Amino acid sequence: MIKNDLFLRALKGETVDRPPVWMMRQAGRYLPEFQEIKIKYDFFTRCQTPELASEITVQPIRRYGMDAAILFSDILVIPQAMNIDVEMKPNFGPYLPNPIRTAKDLDRVIVPDVQDTLGYVMDAIHMTKEKLKDEIPLIGFAGSPWTILCYCVQGQGSKNFDLAKAFCFTQPKAAHELLQKITDTTIAYLKAKVKAGVNAVQVFDSWGGMLSPTDYQEFSFQYIQQIVDALKEEIPVIVFGKGCWFALGEMAKSGAAALGVDWTCSARNARYLSGGKITLQGNFDPSRLLSPPSEIKKMVHQMINEFGKDQYIVNLGHGILPNIPLENAGAFVEAVKEYKQY
Repeated sequence: MIKNDLFLRALKGETVDRPPVWMMRQAGRYLPEFQEIKIKYDFFTRCQTPELASEITVQPIRRYGMDAAILFSDILVIPQAMNIDVEMKPNFGPYLPNPIRTAKDLDRVIVPDVQDTLGYVMDAIHMTKEKLKDEIPLIGFAGSPWTILCYCVQGQGSKNFDLAKAFCFTQPKAAHELLQKITDTTIAYLKAKVKAGVNAVQVFDSWGGMLSPTDYQEFSFQYIQQIVDALKEEIPVIVFGKGCWFALGEMAKSGAAALGVDWTCSARNARYLSGGKITLQGNFDPSRLLSPPSEIKKMVHQMINEFGKDQYIVNLGHGILPNIPLENAGAFVEAVKEYKQY
């Protein structure tokens, strides 16, 4: 039994005294204890070494006491497992030296045995669960198939993922084949994470907002729906699409337990667009954590009042930035713990 089950209760829509709080990318780059590990080990070594991944996962919990931990990993371990090379270049980001650009390129893309290729993630889950001692839940995650395709085709990060979109629009058959392979791998991966002991999973559609509503349905959401369908009976699934306010209504009918909201969509609009009956998560602007701590606390209380304390998980509207002062991150978490409804 999880001692602090506030996060899980919010996912079920139960009445709570205060909403739970965690932060996307809370395990990582803004913490000095993470930077000490970063100096010694490169990015994918950190991801692929269970002792390191589990330590990084629990660092923010020790410091701030969030209501949920999220496993330290990366969405790009999926293409790596699918026989697509992925490097993480310092001061550059993800780099894929052999991107997928044609139907022929798909011949080398496999749907792997996830225990064989991603077993290190399951080992990290076991180690993290031991460290957490059932104090709080552990979240596992994966990127959406569309977001993974963006990197596989573009070969790196991008402001508009023009090559990825061109691939989908000029070679739709190949695009759907790749998306289905990614989806099948992701379902197997998340199911393995559930078996290893995570208490909830989140699907990150970081680049969903690059698509029009019609293209979003075709190239992204139908694949997210497959993932939700495969997992919803086993575990709560959170779907977070950055820039995807237009899809909140569709997402709310998907069977997901909760929907993430970014900072460009107001609480009122998010409740309206999602139909008002599903748990929402978000949506503090990560850059706003640069404001003074006293201001952060006021804004967080206002955000909770706008979303309502029930069917709500306090979070950022995207991942925490590397340059956030420790005190400010602390103020964000403290504000939620101090919250009382007036």
